[in-house]
Amino acid sequence: MKIFSAAQIREADAFTIAHEPISSSGLMERAAGKCAAWLEDHYSPVHPVYIFCGKGNNGGDGLVIARLLLDHGYTVRTGILQYSPKASADQELKLQALQEHYSSTVYDIGDISDFPALPANAIIIDAIFGTGMSRPIEGWTAGIIHLINDQRQKHVIISVDMPSGLMADESNRHTAVVQAHYTLSFEFYKLAFLLRENAPYAGEVHILPIGLHPDYITQTPARYHLSDREIMRTIYRPRDPFAHKGTYGHALLIAGSYGKMGAAILSARACLRAGAGLLSCHVPQCGYDIMQISEPCAMCITDEDPRYNTHFHQDITNTNYKAIGIGPGLDTQPGTAKSFEHLLSGWQRPMVIDADALNLISVYPFLLARIPAGSILTPHPKEFERLFGPSANDTARLDLLSKQAVSLQIYIILKGRYTAIACPDGAVYFNNTGNPGMATGGSGDVLTGILTGLLSQDYSPKAAVLLGVWLHGYAGDLAAAHLSQEAMTATDIISWLGKAFQEGI
Repeated sequence: MKIFSAAQIREADAFTIAHEPISSSGLMERAAGKCAAWLEDHYSPVHPVYIFCGKGNNGGDGLVIARLLLDHGYTVRTGILQYSPKASADQELKLQALQEHYSSTVYDIGDISDFPALPANAIIIDAIFGTGMSRPIEGWTAGIIHLINDQRQKHVIISVDMPSGLMADESNRHTAVVQAHYTLSFEFYKLAFLLRENAPYAGEVHILPIGLHPDYITQTPARYHLSDREIMRTIYRPRDPFAHKGTYGHALLIAGSYGKMGAAILSARACLRAGAGLLSCHVPQCGYDIMQISEPCAMCITDEDPRYNTHFHQDITNTNYKAIGIGPGLDTQPGTAKSFEHLLSGWQRPMVIDADALNLISVYPFLLARIPAGSILTPHPKEFERLFGPSANDTARLDLLSKQAVSLQIYIILKGRYTAIACPDGAVYFNNTGNPGMATGGSGDVLTGILTGLLSQDYSPKAAVLLGVWLHGYAGDLAAAHLSQEAMTATDIISWLGKAFQEGI
């Protein structure tokens, strides 16, 4: 799914109006009708509804919602914020339609003293400002926003399209922003919904299709995308019935050190579960028995060092490897750094770089320039900051993420609630699978194994990244559904990976 900017969404509206054709008023009826239907599905008329409308088209949406709910027996009070003497043409049209039949339900709000006393079980609908916001809300209008937020513990707050005060394309930097429990948005995710800093405002987001013209959607490029099942189905390749283990590649994992062999085991198991035909693991001597006993499906190569991986570059003489994953439990010994430098100089194919391998790069930044094109880096936010420096906010960090991926011609996975995947062509994909239960030790090691396993099967780096992150999150969702978010561990993600292949694609 493409994530369009606020300007592009306005263009999509205009294109639909011109080419469907449909009037702007008709499109507003369609959008508001979807909201009213959602409200009716989730709340019965026993709940009184209080709608706060602005003077623009977002307010027009609210006025239509009010009329439709009144038609279906709901008790609705609609307040019009009089922050401007002018209203949009469609807002005026919808206000007139509401007042023709339900004039007694509409009142003006001229300052905070007009804020109503809300009865028990009331629902607040915020339709004050939509995607057109370009400056902070000030004065008594900001006061109304604060009064709405004060009701959050007692009443459900639902925003139409955008929480009022939140900018669609950036991190929030203002104080007067509605803190919604739910946001009913139209057709596309907005970038703002996917940024960690905006989490207190949008609440649970529901995207309602309103039939914007498909030609605009397909023909208009977007910088940001949301990974979805449809994309995964175009990427996934079913297995050839005449295939053999050599068909699906020989992967090499360089992982583990004294006290950290668990990370190597997790990564190895995930690599095999992701479908790698063959797997070799380069581990220190102390990890030989552990690996052979814990994961008998993997072959094991031991380093010259008893406790650490310090001579793994010698193993790349095996040109049969289709992919290399490096980092889980690796440690950051000087000998490890030297061997990593040799590996980067001698290996020209894409590789997966995670954990301590990323930490080594942050200590020795000249290694960045030696990473093979098409490689995949998997930092969490702190690792990303150590690699590329701090950012003022989430929007600035996204820009830096994309800039570095393009400059280095690599894929960078910035882990988070909506993991961001930056591509060498400048595109950024947000992944929407996964849950907080995956915030547990070893989850990243599992992802490294999955990515390495997919890369070894001749998936392109982009396909491996999108599919791997999706499957990793979906397996976590399945595990959480059966075990709870609290009780799940990284091993459970691996256990549910097979089901993720079956159900997630």
